[in-house]
Amino acid sequence: YPLAPVTPLAPLGPSAPLGPPAPPLTFRLGGLSKSAGLPQVKLGWIAAAGPESVVADALRRLEVICDTYLSVSTPVQSAASELIDGGAAVRAAILDRIRRNHAALAQAIPPDSCTELLRSDAGWSAVLRVPSSVPEEHLVLRLLEEDDVLVHPGYFFDFPHEAFLVLSLLPPVSEFDEGVRRVLRRLHG
Repeated sequence: YPLAPVTPLAPLGPSAPLGPPAPPLTFRLGGLSKSAGLPQVKLGWIAAAGPESVVADALRRLEVICDTYLSVSTPVQSAASELIDGGAAVRAAILDRIRRNHAALAQAIPPDSCTELLRSDAGWSAVLRVPSSVPEEHLVLRLLEEDDVLVHPGYFFDFPHEAFLVLSLLPPVSEFDEGVRRVLRRLHG
């Protein structure tokens, strides 16, 4: 798809008003795989916001990509309304579990600990900042091999430095609590 030509900016005079900055082009993504707990049902959507001309151009380009690479199957299209409606109970159950596990994790970390649960606005993972005395990769491998706990190192998510662990908030409550207990035992001895 051809890119739009670059137009050079004219220099501003000393009295040219700058005005408020334009809002950025923003995309919000959604899909049945997450919102209805159906990872094999591929139906997604994009909501775009920003300056009207920029949004219109972005949507034209996205249409080409979607039509070329992201086709939706007929059965999914036919069942979309029912799948979205039926996903409400699944969404509620997922949200309840995420909230419960997040609260349990926050409660389990000792207040005087050098392990910190980072704030998050959404998602179903929790991020722990941990002491960097051992490289993340060694720590996650020890947790897996010796403690039978799977967590992800921060570098999987492009954190700028060590050391972070990323924990899923989706496991069943008893498994999550036991996993957290093992992680904290490994971190704090």
